[in-house]
Amino acid sequence: MDKNITGLQPAAIWKHFSEICAIPHPSHHEEKIRQYVVDFARAQGLEVHVDEADNVLVRKPATPGMEGRKGIVLQAHLDMVPQKNGDKTFDFEKDPVEAYVDGEWVTANGTTLGADNGIGAASILAVLESRELEHGPLEALFTATEETGMDGAFGLKAGVLQGEILLNMDSETEGELYVGCAGGTDANIVFPYRQQPVAKRGNMALKLEVKGLKGGHSGIEIILQRANANKLMFRLLSLLEAKFGAALASVDGGGLRNAIPREAQAVVVIPADKAARVRKAVADYQATVTAEFKGIEESISVTAAETEMPAKTMAPEYQGRLTRAINGCPNGVFTMSQSMEGLVQTSNNLARVVSDGRKVKIQCLMRSSVRSEKEYMGVMIRSVFELAGAKVELTGSYDGWNPDMDSPILKAMTESYESLYGRRPAVMAIHAGLECGIIGGKYPGLDMISFGPTICYPHSPDEKVNIASVAKFWDFLCHTLKNAPKR
Repeated sequence: MDKNITGLQPAAIWKHFSEICAIPHPSHHEEKIRQYVVDFARAQGLEVHVDEADNVLVRKPATPGMEGRKGIVLQAHLDMVPQKNGDKTFDFEKDPVEAYVDGEWVTANGTTLGADNGIGAASILAVLESRELEHGPLEALFTATEETGMDGAFGLKAGVLQGEILLNMDSETEGELYVGCAGGTDANIVFPYRQQPVAKRGNMALKLEVKGLKGGHSGIEIILQRANANKLMFRLLSLLEAKFGAALASVDGGGLRNAIPREAQAVVVIPADKAARVRKAVADYQATVTAEFKGIEESISVTAAETEMPAKTMAPEYQGRLTRAINGCPNGVFTMSQSMEGLVQTSNNLARVVSDGRKVKIQCLMRSSVRSEKEYMGVMIRSVFELAGAKVELTGSYDGWNPDMDSPILKAMTESYESLYGRRPAVMAIHAGLECGIIGGKYPGLDMISFGPTICYPHSPDEKVNIASVAKFWDFLCHTLKNAPKR
């Protein structure tokens, strides 16, 4: 395992990315990475501020002769998604990410890598540090807590940024320029329930586990139609409840709202004399869903193992309502765009289902580039869960970013890419919630583009960044700064 990522090129980016990996920075625990940026800026003699939303803003003057160029804001977020494999011992608040070189890629040992958005942040630090690059007036905006709610972008005040162009470094396919993104809304659902004591005589408890799924980013990879561990679990629970009277004691499925759930577990109580039949039903169910997801998921695992008997289970009337609601909840792609081929228009991710003995908390993240359709998705989810007796709160709604095909920075970057690589970049919109949509709402005249190197499987422990694409991204960024539009 080659951990010497600082030996890669371009050295300026990989040096800073290595330092970022060494600093724990999951969402809501960004104090150390924020201080790292502040200390770095001060060491460079640059103007730096931290605002009330914990965003860091750094300003760097134009290089001589470039004062007449439009001011550019370089933007990335400081937090990373903390996901790890079930057998990995790791504390995201204390441990450094174990990044290493794996052939043509850099990845991490059993955890998310944090290339989303650490490579973007590292590239900005490399620009701020450089004494050789030619550029106009620069601002570097490092936003806070993007992954769990875009808190920094929402908290950014109007009138703070001086630049006329924003380059967002949070896209994940080299050679693509993003000029639009989806908006989003969170559904926070609370399902209260009553428990009843377990009769231990003649019964036994089983721990059901669904694991081995690929998961991934709930915006970018929702189009791949990967399995959702919560949906698979509750489909199984419905089957076991109907055939064997399985009583649900607890459930814990999924993780972050913007990650497709990879794992789920539940404890059920069944009649002991039906154990063999239950285990066979679970094995048959694994075979069924494996066949259904053939070519999409290769390692689906559904198991049932005897476990300690719980004291209580969910009362049957509540269990029935919960399983029907979860099974009825929309999940995955809802509609595709009619204006841009291959673009998801509206989707939902049933991200989290967890019980605590009194209530079940459920989280969904809806995305759409069409506000009315996103609102209707909220109506559907509210309808399903309110019929089941749950309380539903829709929060954190933000609109998407509408493409401007006449954008001056789009024209300049298209020309830059073509001059460097002999072909035009793809111009795209993305089914994910880039901060551009929120920032653009506060700065209506801001000319925006999002781009980046190739990052695969963000928000999952399989996350990896292509080494060659980082070099191309860096060259493209430098050429863009040098050839930015004039005022």
